[in-house]
Amino acid sequence: MSAIALDGVTVRLGGRPVVREVTAQVECGEWVALIGPNGAGKTTLLRAIAGLLPYEGHVSLFERPAADLERRERARLLAVVPQEPQTPPWLTVAEYALMGRTPHLGPLAREGAADRDAAARALDRLGLEPFAERALGTLSGGERQRVVVARALAQEAPIVLLDEPTAALDIGHQQQALELLDALRSADGLTLVAAMHDLTLAAQYADRVLLLAEGRIVADGAPADVLTESALAEHYGASVRVVTLDDRIAVLPSRGS
Repeated sequence: MSAIALDGVTVRLGGRPVVREVTAQVECGEWVALIGPNGAGKTTLLRAIAGLLPYEGHVSLFERPAADLERRERARLLAVVPQEPQTPPWLTVAEYALMGRTPHLGPLAREGAADRDAAARALDRLGLEPFAERALGTLSGGERQRVVVARALAQEAPIVLLDEPTAALDIGHQQQALELLDALRSADGLTLVAAMHDLTLAAQYADRVLLLAEGRIVADGAPADVLTESALAEHYGASVRVVTLDDRIAVLPSRGS
């Protein structure tokens, strides 16, 4: 069973098509990286899958038409880590993580012990328990980003969409966050779709890479098949070297002479 199926998905912003007739599938437990130059449509496609933008075509989650799902029901299946999350500065870290439990609550219901435990587990997994009573406004950008990931994990949805999940993190916390996501994928069967600018990280962690250009998928496959010097030169306008180190791919800028 596919976790996500896209069939002819087109998204128009201001009347202009930003995503054009995208057809793809993401299998359960798979990590798919969306890559492409700025303006390629990566964030827009994620927002369409999440139901945050209107689209033409069809999106299915676990073979159920996403358009038929109520908002709360969709949120039980799919969590989102946005690139620019809303983080009210007065909320504590624990309160913000607990907001991830909202899809599991009925109307006017309050969080119970199981919800608080789920939020606490998410904080613990990201090493954020010592920050639980800190206000979000007192955290660094990288710390806030980790809290946003914790909120998504507290949601306990089987699909997580991530838009530049490591953008505000230093190299150590980038590695920690991606290793954690990969471990959760192995342990809990999470399906991950992440828009990523860092092509080396995408190559190291993703099972599959979708390269978008001008709103269309122009390459789909294993990192070694998609991240080629010719493809990156064509679609990014970049001069790079793609090298293999210890069976892992690295994409390095190549300076002109």
